Amino acid sequence: MLIETEATPNPATLKFLPGRAVMDGGTRDFATPEEAEASPLAEALFGLGDVTGVFFGRDFVSVTAAPGVDWPGLKPDVLGVLLDHFSANMPLFRPGSAAAISVPADDFADDPADADIVAQIRELIDTRVRPAVANDGGDIVYRGFDKGKVYLQMQGACSGCPSSSATLKNGIEQLLRHYVPEVTEVRAV
Repeated sequence: MLIETEATPNPATLKFLPGRAVMDGGTRDFATPEEAEASPLAEALFGLGDVTGVFFGRDFVSVTAAPGVDWPGLKPDVLGVLLDHFSANMPLFRPGSAAAISVPADDFADDPADADIVAQIRELIDTRVRPAVANDGGDIVYRGFDKGKVYLQMQGACSGCPSSSATLKNGIEQLLRHYVPEVTEVRAV
């Protein structure tokens, strides 16, 4: 099995492509070892000790190294974990019960009067923004719209990336303002 590796705009994060689907739908972001307990793969990657973030995309895994960690030393260990996992066809997630699952409340409740605006924003994010962000090893999630401001959450390689604020302001904000005049600003949450 060959796993390709790509750099991302975030120098602390590498994107690993196993040549097969990772997630059947959606994405999953693990920011702590405790969150990673839901996935044998994420837990093994955090178990390397020098990993501070793991992100599963449709066909890739992004791994973020701890500050000061050199990728040339960490990369073979990450590849080894990924090869073992995918070669053995291990499950991505542990089976569980709903007892430990909680759904966090949304930060914002969209005003029903803004339903058409929110639908336009969501469509642009899903069709134009998310595919581009996925190419860089991350994802972006809509969190709300309030009085002209769009609230988005960056995940994976995009979370903590030095260029993420430029991406939000110079790319996403301009795109949304162009197509949805009611948008005045984009903010990260």
